[in-house]
Amino acid sequence: MGFFRKRDKKEVTRIFFATDIHGSEKCFRKFINAGKFYGADILVLGGDLTGKSIVPIVEQKNGVYTCMFMGQERIVKTQADVQKLEDIIKFSGCYPYRTDSDTMEKIAGDKSKVDQLFTELMIKTLQDWIKLAEERLMNTGIKMYVTGGNDDSFAIDSVIKNSKYVIDPESDVVRLNETYEMLSSGWSNPTPWKTPRECNEDELFEKLEKLTSKVENMNSCIFNLHAPPKGTDLGTCVELDASVYPPKPIMEGGSPKLFDAGSMAVRKLIEKHQPMLGLHGHIHESSGVAKIGRTVCINPGSEYGEGILRGVIVDLDDKGIRSYQLTSG
Repeated sequence: MGFFRKRDKKEVTRIFFATDIHGSEKCFRKFINAGKFYGADILVLGGDLTGKSIVPIVEQKNGVYTCMFMGQERIVKTQADVQKLEDIIKFSGCYPYRTDSDTMEKIAGDKSKVDQLFTELMIKTLQDWIKLAEERLMNTGIKMYVTGGNDDSFAIDSVIKNSKYVIDPESDVVRLNETYEMLSSGWSNPTPWKTPRECNEDELFEKLEKLTSKVENMNSCIFNLHAPPKGTDLGTCVELDASVYPPKPIMEGGSPKLFDAGSMAVRKLIEKHQPMLGLHGHIHESSGVAKIGRTVCINPGSEYGEGILRGVIVDLDDKGIRSYQLTSG
């Protein structure tokens, strides 16, 4: 598709979109580097930014540090080795927490203290990420848009909005340039995990439909919607039994049962309004492209746990989508 050839920037707008990095600092660093690497004019990070767990690194009475990570006990002795371990944990999408055995004993059995600590680490990490993006990209001319996803606490919203560079387009329609608009929402249809930003399909459609009144021209509009549309291959995943916690895979004929976790509300919205492009995520294992009428819908997928950043480059010209290419690296 010739993505890396030189081009006249007056004729083409290049977007790089990625999503579902779930706290992986390695993937976030790759994302902000992708702007220059791919020659993008606009970066869009589509949601589920934050990690899922804390990994304590506990200083013992004898001065060594112990840590249970990825099912293995790790023992480190020097401050340099502790720093290396912290970096490994950050890159995986978890939050390292250096502490001592007495403090660990006090908070381990107190859910409110654990929840408070998780929020503090989550916010501090995102603040560091935003600062890094500002330092690397603010004076490059590259625009950067970041939204939360269904997994993300509302506590992150103010962190993004306080940035002097990064733009949070959540629940709004923003103008990317003189030609293109983008409608964004990190909300999803219901999941077995009962996440912060999910609701039933009727409520989701109502939320999204209200936003469409702000769109000036659907022919050149991008729908940046975290949930993929139902009835495509962009939302296929293992079906989970939500009657137990944590939810577990439903088996059928000796294999995990697959089902379509896409949103009917998102599909209905796209069918009705026929935007130029749909950018989606949420279902990590369903990377691909689908068409609903004239609308090209893309889910780049996610492999954040392996430190791999999946994304898509989309080139737009005055006629619409010139080309697109899924990326992985």
